Amino acid sequence: MRAKRAIVVTALLAMSVSVANAYEFGFSGSPTKPAATIGPAAAAPPVGLYAFDVYFNYGGKSQGAPGGKPNITLDYLVHGFVWSPGWTFLGGTYSGALIVHYGYNTIGDPANLVQSGFHDPVLSNGLSWKLGDSGMFVKAALGIYMPLGTQQGPSGLLNNGNPWWTFSPNIVVSYLKDGWNLTANIYDEISTENSITKYRTGDILHAEFTAVKTIGKWKFGPVGYYFGQITNDRSSDYYKGMIAENRYNVWAAGGLIGYDFGPVSVDVWATKDVYARAWGGTSTNPALPSNTVPKGLTVLAQFNYRLWAPGDDSALPKLTGFRK
Repeated sequence: MRAKRAIVVTALLAMSVSVANAYEFGFSGSPTKPAATIGPAAAAPPVGLYAFDVYFNYGGKSQGAPGGKPNITLDYLVHGFVWSPGWTFLGGTYSGALIVHYGYNTIGDPANLVQSGFHDPVLSNGLSWKLGDSGMFVKAALGIYMPLGTQQGPSGLLNNGNPWWTFSPNIVVSYLKDGWNLTANIYDEISTENSITKYRTGDILHAEFTAVKTIGKWKFGPVGYYFGQITNDRSSDYYKGMIAENRYNVWAAGGLIGYDFGPVSVDVWATKDVYARAWGGTSTNPALPSNTVPKGLTVLAQFNYRLWAPGDDSALPKLTGFRK
């Protein structure tokens, strides 16, 4: 059992959409891949039904492992629907989203593991407020990760699904004027306990930033993000009360470029981890590092298109980014 857990500790960097250590063996630390929500503004889209497809790749190396290894690669396909019916409540405009993902992960020596499976689907509901003619918008939303992804292993954590629910309260603030999209997207991830092991991972905080200018059909500008764990884990009898007290902070910077083709708009953005630090940690194998965190490059490409709108107008609204 100790040897098996040691392998899982090594593999936790590639067990989910995210790529940073959390604490329970086999969980990567965050249901949402950092940089995935870069781009979307706080304004609600016009009435209609929209869809988007995202491909993203992450490649990096563990900063705590000997020799900078193992190499980590994540490839994910994401499909989502956004529904904007025009409903209002408390002065805000409602929109909802449903998102599904499929991932293929590899991790090099010493684990040499390959995974493929569905990540937990996400259901999100939000309200957006326009603050007069200032160009400012505020959105409040709640995303819910449902434990319906691919689960394997004695703890349920040997593939991309997680055996718990995650609730993600979200605040987005945007300035949208004169072709600018200046957006801060801040959200927490609060998970219930693992239904198998009864272990509970602490909260994960994300802050993602967009500063994009649109000129004609083109858009471009810098982007970046921060994420890290902000509350403690709670262990269980399954692990005999042990907590792998690994903490981490990751900062990344990059850029976005996009083009509006009319029926379809395309956005591509990339981020490079410029700071990645972990501390603490508990390993069940002295040969393995106890406080690893990966550092690497993320590249995402997203295609946005409308499925339906009243009157079947030809103009495609500027619906960019991975919406929560």
